[in-house]
Amino acid sequence: MNNITMKLNADELIMMALKEDITSEDITTNSVMPEYKLGEVQLICKQDGIIAGLDVFKRVFELLDASVKFTMSYSDGDSVKNGDVIGTIQGDIRVLLSGERTALNYLQRMSGIATYTHSIVSLLNGSKTKLLDTRKTTPNMRVFEKYAVKVGGGCNHRYNLSDGILLKDNHIGAAGGVKEAVKMAKEYAPFVRKIEVEVENLEMLREALDAGADIVMLDNMSVEMMREAVKMAAGKAETECSGNVTKDNVARLIDIGVDYISSGALTHSAPIMDLSLKNLHAID
Repeated sequence: MNNITMKLNADELIMMALKEDITSEDITTNSVMPEYKLGEVQLICKQDGIIAGLDVFKRVFELLDASVKFTMSYSDGDSVKNGDVIGTIQGDIRVLLSGERTALNYLQRMSGIATYTHSIVSLLNGSKTKLLDTRKTTPNMRVFEKYAVKVGGGCNHRYNLSDGILLKDNHIGAAGGVKEAVKMAKEYAPFVRKIEVEVENLEMLREALDAGADIVMLDNMSVEMMREAVKMAAGKAETECSGNVTKDNVARLIDIGVDYISSGALTHSAPIMDLSLKNLHAID
């Protein structure tokens, strides 16, 4: 994340996380370290994966004390292995201790998402299909989690409800049908916005295509039905496959020919990557 993005979108969220962890003071740290003392600690990888979120990790400590210094041997997107020393952090020992958990929470979560995303992207190599995330993110963590997806080689779907038009089953039900929903969206939305329609069968797909949808989301269709849907949509709309897609079942979708595969699992089911701050010591 660049500095502008961090200040505009992340600083307030990071401060909220710090305030959640330190409501008034860090009693444990203040009891054993009542005064300033310069120290250094190592950031160590305990699991193979893709590192993501180093700028967020650093920002946690910087918001506590702008004088903290970092020496990093890796950058976001790099492959790391168990035992690698990612870098060192130097500063007031009280700051290193108080910021440790929050900083690691961000880095472990984001690196886990990048690692999981990378594993699926690797399976799609050689195909035209791009992997997308969804809005199934942890509240107040979306900016971090979607960034981690990109670091892992995936692509971002719309960021939020203001970012794009996606007519799902309940929107279609509210409007009275696919044709009506697309017509109303075209009349309401700026012409620069693409309109995506979720369809569950070939009849709905035909309605969406006839109504002028730009993208059709093939939701929970069988592989055979999706193959037919891709043929029907060719030259008329882009296609997105969705519905409980994970690393374990994505292989069946590779040769269908869809433009996109979206997976909520990238952000809601990725396990964290094990990282640790170790070997804290004072510097004379």
